[in-house]
Amino acid sequence: MERKAIYKFQNICKYFPGVKALDDVSFDIMEGEIHAIVGENGAGKSTLMNIISGVYQPSSGSLVFEGERLELKSVSHAQDMGISMIHQELSLSPALDIAENIFAGRLPKGKGGFLNIRKLYAKTEEALKEVGLDYLNAHTLIRDISTSQQQLVEIAKALALKSKLIIMDEPTSSLTASEANFLEEIILGLKKSGVTILYISHKLDEIMRLADKITVLRDGCHIVTDDKSNMTIEKMISYMVGREYSKITVRESFLDDYENRRVILEVEDLCVGNKVKHVGFKLYEGEILGITGLVGAGRSEVLQAVYGADPRQSGTIKILGKECHLQRTGEAIEQGMGLVPEGRKTQGLFLKLSVRDNASVMYLRKLRSKAGLLNTRKCRSLTEQYIKKLNIKTPSQGQLIENLSGGNQQKVVIARCLMNHPKILFMDEPTQGIDVGAKEEIYQIMNELVKEGVSIVMVSSEMQETISLCDRVIVMYEGQITGELMHKDVSDEKILALASNKRE
Repeated sequence: MERKAIYKFQNICKYFPGVKALDDVSFDIMEGEIHAIVGENGAGKSTLMNIISGVYQPSSGSLVFEGERLELKSVSHAQDMGISMIHQELSLSPALDIAENIFAGRLPKGKGGFLNIRKLYAKTEEALKEVGLDYLNAHTLIRDISTSQQQLVEIAKALALKSKLIIMDEPTSSLTASEANFLEEIILGLKKSGVTILYISHKLDEIMRLADKITVLRDGCHIVTDDKSNMTIEKMISYMVGREYSKITVRESFLDDYENRRVILEVEDLCVGNKVKHVGFKLYEGEILGITGLVGAGRSEVLQAVYGADPRQSGTIKILGKECHLQRTGEAIEQGMGLVPEGRKTQGLFLKLSVRDNASVMYLRKLRSKAGLLNTRKCRSLTEQYIKKLNIKTPSQGQLIENLSGGNQQKVVIARCLMNHPKILFMDEPTQGIDVGAKEEIYQIMNELVKEGVSIVMVSSEMQETISLCDRVIVMYEGQITGELMHKDVSDEKILALASNKRE
């Protein structure tokens, strides 16, 4: 049976000051299908999603929902029509319980207009059952459940709104592989029940597993909409970047001359609470060392502790053979270290400041005159140097960082580190939440850095990224190192076995 269109975009354009975010976009979303939207950062995906969900109104063009022309005034208007959006950064209130979050603004009333507590929690239990969370108590505070459970609560909230169309923006970006697999099962179940899903993800293999149809956007324009059966990952990438896809060589060569290389960093007996237990490793000059393991294994905590961002109970840190007593991040920077943190928006950027302010914030002392005043000319010149070096796409240095794409935001964080000319660079999930083109650019930057003699420690949840980039890989399980693999020996199977503490 042929499906009918539930939502139609007809010649949609959206303008912001100086920017044409969407240019004459037209395509249909069919009822009861999973329709994926892909494109590089800045392609117009977020703008399109915000129009569908009522955040923005189009500058021109028409929206048609269930055969009727639609002019959305607000998010609540969209929800009333049966359209809900689940953002990448979840919108739940941590201090409220599950029931209060699911029915926020729509609490069931009893006689006299008073809150019907019994009905609230009964309805919540029904909603939780639909997403496989019937084992959770509806009175549980949101802050006390995991990220994957919060993601499912967001879906339960959309279902409680009787949503016919649910928009999901990078729903698996913060989940482990097993959590993502469970979420995918829930999504496929929603499709079977007749819910239409609009799915945005940078994980193209995930798109190929889930989607019925795929739409590609590039530079605000609609490039193609086609059935998954007519698509491949290579085709998608070609449509996204506007040129024929050829697999990039992530590393031109890997280290095999360790006996001739200096040990730049040595960590011994590092302990951080119950999260990191007696960890030790060496980092060699010009090496990319990977640290991997399941979420919660202690990978990020190792980087934070060595960098001086988190306190450690014990541990010796040596740089070029000399012991360093690092207690603060400022001391680590003085010793030639830099950190690209896991969450660029929460840990790495000042979103309401400019590109220039974000890039130069750690270098300001060196940009001051003898009188203590900021040398603005030198600051602009240095920022421009790194904008060109890292190919940061921004209208100007004065542009607010929050207006840049994820890939360009990440390059600003890297630029900030490079201004201090680090010998050691820690990179925690350096390509998380960025598109394939931006990933390629980050890989090229890393390649250039190791050629210049910089040593990199990288934490990544993407196994293929770890295998493709790293000279050596350390695998962790519950705060401890379970194994070390040279590049020639590394494989998915070996990493997974060590990450699960199943040694050969």
